[in-house]
Amino acid sequence: MSERLEEIAAAMVAEGKGILAADESSGTIKKRFDAINVESTAENRRDYRELLFRSTEAMSNCISGVILYDETIRQNAADGTPLVEVIKATGAIPGIKVDAGAKPLALYPGDTITEGLDGLRDRLAEYHRLGARFAKWRAVIDIDIAARVPSAVAIASNCHALARYAALCQEAGIVPIVEPEVLMDGGHDIDTCYEVTKAALTKLYAELFGARVLLEGTILKPNMVIAGKKSGRQSSPEEVAEKTLKLFRETVPVAVPGIAFLSGGQSDEEATANLNAMNAAGQQPWRLTFSYGRALQAAPQKAWAGMAENVAAAQAAFSHRARMNSLATLGQWRPDLEQAA
Repeated sequence: MSERLEEIAAAMVAEGKGILAADESSGTIKKRFDAINVESTAENRRDYRELLFRSTEAMSNCISGVILYDETIRQNAADGTPLVEVIKATGAIPGIKVDAGAKPLALYPGDTITEGLDGLRDRLAEYHRLGARFAKWRAVIDIDIAARVPSAVAIASNCHALARYAALCQEAGIVPIVEPEVLMDGGHDIDTCYEVTKAALTKLYAELFGARVLLEGTILKPNMVIAGKKSGRQSSPEEVAEKTLKLFRETVPVAVPGIAFLSGGQSDEEATANLNAMNAAGQQPWRLTFSYGRALQAAPQKAWAGMAENVAAAQAAFSHRARMNSLATLGQWRPDLEQAA
C-alpha cells in the first residue's frame, strides 16, 4: 500500500499541475451563489461544478486533482455520468473533504479545533469505494496578538487531530492532505505570521512522526508567510517567497513530495504572483504548487452567473486562471500574460 500512496501523492503534485478545491460546504457555496444572484439548489451546484470538471483543456493540462464535498462525490452529471468519472476521464484524481469544520476550543476564547474524527474510519472506507484517492482536513489557526491567540494548546490539539486523520487515511489507502491554515485575516505583520506558522509546522511534523504516517504519501497544504489583511501592509511576492521558503527549509521534511498552497483570501493575481516568485527562486526539495478554491473559481463564477448560455465563457475564465497558476508552478508567469487575456 505504501508504494501506492507514494504514487498517488506524486501524481497530485505532477509538474505544471495543481489541485482544484471544489469542496465548499453548503453554507460557503450559498454565500458564493448569493453574490452572483444564483439560488443554491443541488441542481445549480451540480451544474456549476460540472462546467468546471468538463473544462477539458484546463482539467487535462493544469489540474492534478479535485477536492470534493460529500454531496458532490455522490452526484451525477446532467447526462447521468457520475461526476467522479467525469473528473477521472480528464486524468485528474478525485479527492474528498472529510473534516466537520472548525468549532470553538472549549475554555480557550478565540481558538478553534477542527472536528470530524468520530466515525472517520468508516467514512474513509466509503469514500474509497466512491472513488476518492486523497482527502483533506483543514485546521484553522487564527492570530490575535491582544487576545493571545493562538494558544499552544490550540496548535497542539489541531496538529494531533491532523496526525490521527492522516493515519486513518493511509490505513484506508487514501493520501492525506494536511492543512494547518494560519489565517491572514488579522492585523499582524509578516514576521508574526512566520513565527506562528513555524510553531504549527514544527508541531505538525512531530505529531505525524508519532502517528507513523508515511510522509512520502502525504501532501502539505499550508498558508504562505504573509502579512495580515488588517495590517495595512501588502507583502511583495519576493518577500513572501523569501520568508516562506526559509520557513519550509526549517520545518518541512524533504520526504514530503509536494506543498500545495492555499490562497487564503489573497486576490487571484496575488496568489499566482506569490506562487510564481517561490518557483522562480530555483529548485526546492519539494514540488511547490497550488490547491486553490476562490483564486481559481471567482472568475468563472462571475462569468457563469447561473446561465446555461454563459457556460463557455465561464470555462474560458476557469481555463485562464488554471493556466496562469500552472505557469506559476514553473516560475514562468508574468503580469502581462493576465492583460493579454
